[in-house]
Amino acid sequence: MRMRFKPYARPELLACDFHVHEPLTHAGHWRELYARPGQPWHLELGCGKGGFLAQIAPAHPDVNYLGIDITDKVLILAKRKVEAAYAARRLPPDNVKIASLDIERMGNAFSPEDRVARIYINFCNPWSKNAGSNKHRLTHPRQLLQYRRLMDEGAEIWFKTDDDDLFRDSLQYFPAAGFGITWQTFDLHADEPDWNLRTEHEGMFSEQGIPIKALIARKGPDSAVTWVEPKDLARQREDADASV
Repeated sequence: MRMRFKPYARPELLACDFHVHEPLTHAGHWRELYARPGQPWHLELGCGKGGFLAQIAPAHPDVNYLGIDITDKVLILAKRKVEAAYAARRLPPDNVKIASLDIERMGNAFSPEDRVARIYINFCNPWSKNAGSNKHRLTHPRQLLQYRRLMDEGAEIWFKTDDDDLFRDSLQYFPAAGFGITWQTFDLHADEPDWNLRTEHEGMFSEQGIPIKALIARKGPDSAVTWVEPKDLARQREDADASV
């Protein structure tokens, strides 16, 4: 069901201290927005209603967090949930930020100086498998190569999904983009790790009997990247044919 436009969302977000009003102006300087800029920086791509961010950020004040989603009508729900979580712990929300951004074009908002220690991708849109749609997947190599630019070798991506096709394809996507998969499961709740944070979304799928798939991938050296954009590959073939 499509979420309705919320006319109050933008004004309320603009009045929020931990909302980044103009994210495209902070490339190379994101850490400076936090009270403790020297702390590790973690991103959640597609933070949705904030169920995950509201649990993890106040529980780890020694880490700085940024939750990204594309529309204000969703981000306003994350803002309220995060705000309530910090208030419940009587903590200032000084290690968390939220921002409206198109993740597919996040290169416009970040630069290699914005070093990310960990990225979380939780229950993103699986898209269809056809060639025109699968490139929009947040775990597609085209996207993973964007994230690599912000990550040091050894930095991690933590990924969870309910979708079987997306998970199986992602098991190929990550190695192609130079990420080694260090842990994976096709049923997260069968032997649930202590660190797992269940969100409303996750609980809904679990109640429907849908196993939750998850993995942790670690950035390897640039030499491990094997992915080539199809258009670049086609150009290489054309050049090779022309030289014969």
